[in-house]
Amino acid sequence: MHSFIHHKPRRRRMRMGMVVNEAYLYEEEKQLTVCKTSLFFSGDGFAVYDCNGELTFRVDSYGPHPREMDGIVLMDATGKCLLTVRRKRPTLHQRWEGFLGERSDGQKPIFSVRRSSIIGRCTMTVEVYDEAGEEYMIDGDSAQRNCVMYDAEKRAVAEIKRKVDASTNVILGRDVFSLTVKPGFDGAFAMGLVLVLDQINGDDSVEDDDMEKKVHPVTED
Repeated sequence: MHSFIHHKPRRRRMRMGMVVNEAYLYEEEKQLTVCKTSLFFSGDGFAVYDCNGELTFRVDSYGPHPREMDGIVLMDATGKCLLTVRRKRPTLHQRWEGFLGERSDGQKPIFSVRRSSIIGRCTMTVEVYDEAGEEYMIDGDSAQRNCVMYDAEKRAVAEIKRKVDASTNVILGRDVFSLTVKPGFDGAFAMGLVLVLDQINGDDSVEDDDMEKKVHPVTED
């Protein structure tokens, strides 16, 4: 007499990449809504909500020059510091670094983001400083909230898109957008990269303003 045992097929788990906090490793695709909480200055603050309207992350910073501060801190809904991002100075190209928790003097970064292209289509390279030494790429137009984050195997791990109002089918402004996090990718890490992109876009606007001040139209008598 033979007995047959049916084994459930094991679900293949995506190889882990950079992990800031395991609480934000989602088993299924996660849709988050990112809202800038101040419209006066670039990077002043963010509130991030899940599909149920529950607060997931928040960023509180004050003042007209957030890029000159010691760093921008990503917090959970209760105010716990998850990640700090800050611009590395001096550097020839724009390079930002991420630190676990609230950064302290002498602390080593866990990842860096550098700009791969200055003119035209903006591409970012993300280097992770762990044993695996993972690299990610961000491609697209982050200023228009339209870009994708890829892992080293060219698989999309997160995506930023403009939000569309469901009732009117109208595309919302750039200060409200969606962040889609793929299964197995850390949502806190993804949001940290969003903060870097927002600051780089803010730097661009400042540089553009400076260029406009330096360049004057030629007038003829």
